[in-house]
Amino acid sequence: MSKDSTLRGVRVVSLALNLPGPAALMRLVKMGANCTKINPPQGDPMVHYTPDGYASLHQGVKQIACDLKDVKGQKNLHQLLSKSDVLITSFRPSALNKLGLSWKVLQQQYPKLSCVCVVGAPGPMAEVPGHDLTYQAEVDLVPGMALPASLFADMGGAMMASEAVLKATLTQRLSGKGSFHEVALSDAAAWLALPRSWGMTLPKGAVGGAHAGYNMYACKNGRVAVAALEPHFAKALCEAAGMTVKDVKALFSKSTHQAIANFLASQTRKQLDQLAVDKDIPLMTLPKAQ
Repeated sequence: MSKDSTLRGVRVVSLALNLPGPAALMRLVKMGANCTKINPPQGDPMVHYTPDGYASLHQGVKQIACDLKDVKGQKNLHQLLSKSDVLITSFRPSALNKLGLSWKVLQQQYPKLSCVCVVGAPGPMAEVPGHDLTYQAEVDLVPGMALPASLFADMGGAMMASEAVLKATLTQRLSGKGSFHEVALSDAAAWLALPRSWGMTLPKGAVGGAHAGYNMYACKNGRVAVAALEPHFAKALCEAAGMTVKDVKALFSKSTHQAIANFLASQTRKQLDQLAVDKDIPLMTLPKAQ
C-alpha cells in the first residue's frame, strides 16, 4: 500500500502496545499521519516475540521510551498531547484513570484532542481480561482444537481503530472539538464472524463446504483451493470435470462433489494452474499440507 496524504498534518500519539495499536499506526502512517508511540522503559512486549513483525509495524513511527508512572514521564507525555490531535490507548479504563488520562480529564485539558481507546470488550466489560483467541472463540471462529490461522480480532480491531482516527479527524475539522471513540476487539471479532453467524461458513453453508465449487481438494502433487461459486465459474469447472450441471442444486450433491474431487485428484498443480488461465476458473494450487 503506497502512502497517501489523507491524514497529512494529523499528529497521533499512541500508548497502545502489542498488536492492535501498532497495526493501526502502520495504517495511519500510510495515510500520511505523523505518529509517535510511547513505550514503557522495558519496551513493547511484542518486540520480543516477533522482532521482524515489530520492525515492519513501526516503520515511519517515532518511538519514545517513557515511564508514565514517573513525574518526568507524565510531563513528557503531556507536552506531546498539547501538540497532538489524537491519542490512542490500549489500557483498561481503571489504568487510564490512575494515570490521569480518562476522557473526562483529557477533554478538560485538551479540548481539541480526540481519544481512541482500544479495549478488549465494550463498556463495563473493558475491565475483563481477554485476548485475540478468547474473542475469536466467543464468536465461534475457533470451532475445533486448532489455533486460528491469524489474529483476526487484533487486526480487525486495528482497522477499526484507524477508522476511528479518520472519524475523529473529520469531527474535529467540522466542529473544532475532540471526540471519544471506543474500539473493542470483541466487536471486531463479532464483525468478522457475521458470515458464520448467518450460516454462510458453516458446513451446510455455500462457502462452508456444501457447494462443490467452493472447497479445498487434493490434487496429484498438492492441494487446490477452488472458489468457483458464481454460476459461470461453476459451469466452467464442471465442464472441465466432464460434467454438465443444469441446476444450481446439483452443485450441492454428493455426486458432484465426488466427480470434481476425482477430476482434481487426477491433475497436477501445473495442469490446474493452466486450467485456471484457459477456462477462467478461480482456483489456487498449494503444496501438500505439512
